[in-house]
Amino acid sequence: MENGSIRLTAPEMSSLWTQYMFDSMSIWFFKYALGHIDDKDIKDIYETALQLSISHVQQIEEFYKGENYPIPKGFTDKDVILDAPRLFQDPFYLYYLYIMTLQGLTGYALSVGTSIRADLRKYYINCNAETMMLYEKTIDTMLTKGLFTRPPVLSPPAAIDFVKHQNFLTGWFGERRPLTGIEIGDITFNMNKMNLHVALKVGFSQVAQSEKVRKYINRGTDISNKHLGIFTNIFIEEKLNSPMSWQAFVTNSTTPTFSDKFMMYQVQLSTQLAIAYYGTALSVTSRRDIGLKYLELIIELTKFGEDGANLMIENGWLEEPPKGSDRRNLAKGKKEDQKNSN
Repeated sequence: MENGSIRLTAPEMSSLWTQYMFDSMSIWFFKYALGHIDDKDIKDIYETALQLSISHVQQIEEFYKGENYPIPKGFTDKDVILDAPRLFQDPFYLYYLYIMTLQGLTGYALSVGTSIRADLRKYYINCNAETMMLYEKTIDTMLTKGLFTRPPVLSPPAAIDFVKHQNFLTGWFGERRPLTGIEIGDITFNMNKMNLHVALKVGFSQVAQSEKVRKYINRGTDISNKHLGIFTNIFIEEKLNSPMSWQAFVTNSTTPTFSDKFMMYQVQLSTQLAIAYYGTALSVTSRRDIGLKYLELIIELTKFGEDGANLMIENGWLEEPPKGSDRRNLAKGKKEDQKNSN
């Protein structure tokens, strides 16, 4: 049976919708950035990233047309002022792409796992390969320019060992055991993401046009800084180095640059992904005190994300993802028709 005659499943449609929203946003962020980036190496990477996002959007539109499904609105040229003054400096743009490619690799891997139709699996495998190449160029450039903080390293033990005491799991009282390599890696990764969140929100708060949106983004900045403080204190206690901050690479521009809808989408996306990555870290964290911290941070972000969704609904900015038919209401309508015919 040909691929075209097999309907896409609910998970397949949803993953395409999610990617369409992300890539349509990325197109306009990349176009704006390319109007300001001076560094040739960074500009070349952004031009590649822009072409990939355009290609993805076009391919997703073809999938949607094949299903006779409405193409999402996503984001357009109305969501960015391309000739607005520079809001971020070149190093920030490189770091932004580093985090976005990491998130893309995670998303494409999940999409491959939930895709059944052969053409869609092939599409996501190709997207993953393209993003890996983009990631390679991005991190190599960061290393060359001295813009990457390497995570802490581990000293080799004399021999392998096994856990002998339950205090391996504790962390509230008494002497805490050192962090495992997995715990160090997750905290480092989440700090890297939070550093991006802070810089992005600082910039967005300067150019937000709605007072409600500005206050919400500023609240998000406070939350991100709080989380960074918690992670930093853990590393200070362990005498480990922390990733660098990127807030210094935000300019002083206050000229409207992106639509409030555009900025709220990015803030919401970063919140949802932070919750997901915190959950992943929680699942492999053995020290109870750190596990409890992740739970508290997840709860705080969940409330923040819900308030953001309500703000987007209030302004008509929250586009509905694909959803199933409302069978209950359809059944009610049929009963109503039968009642009226009698």
